[in-house]
Amino acid sequence: MKEVLIIVIAYLIGSVPTAVWVSKGFFGIDIREYGSGNAGATNTFRVLGSRWGTFVMIMDMLKGVAATSLYLLLPFYADIANEWDRTNLMVGLGLAAVLGHIFPIWADFRGGKGVATLFGMILAIQPIVAVCCVGVFLLVLYLTRFVSLSSIFASIAFAVLILFIFNEKEPLYRAFAIAVALLVILTHQKNITRLLRGSESKVPILKYRDRKRERRRLAKEED
Repeated sequence: MKEVLIIVIAYLIGSVPTAVWVSKGFFGIDIREYGSGNAGATNTFRVLGSRWGTFVMIMDMLKGVAATSLYLLLPFYADIANEWDRTNLMVGLGLAAVLGHIFPIWADFRGGKGVATLFGMILAIQPIVAVCCVGVFLLVLYLTRFVSLSSIFASIAFAVLILFIFNEKEPLYRAFAIAVALLVILTHQKNITRLLRGSESKVPILKYRDRKRERRRLAKEED
């Protein structure tokens, strides 16, 4: 019964619609009526800029960390001897938070794709894997400026790390890693279509780098 209660609390934490509250509170708009229509960090980057996009991303990640860490409220799961049960509960709590982000009760069940909250969940369960995924995400973002593509590569990297690099033995965790990669790919179908068409929007970061490249290109053409 206690497990059910904290899973419900995890869902409510995940339901906090950071992007919606930021867009309404500071800009007087509903972020879901602009850009891709999603209430997540990527669309916030696109519509409100990198500062607020970064803020929303961090807050959505913290939702995943906070929700997954609720196991600490139950002494049985905090005991190091119960690692198997603890991991299973943490996965359940994290997934409840991701579900809350995608279908937030506080925002008419219209949320984002849950990638940042999912990352927060991974950070709470296995920090080393999370850091590796962040490295992949940032590298792809630096090279392309596509948050969607960065998220897809990071999710695939997560599955590869869990299944092959760290070779986790717990069946539930292995299944979860595969599910994460598939979920992120499925929820980014429209982004993938736009990427293939060349119409996917880039986030407004690294513009100085792009301007330098453009100036160099123009200079070569003039020569």
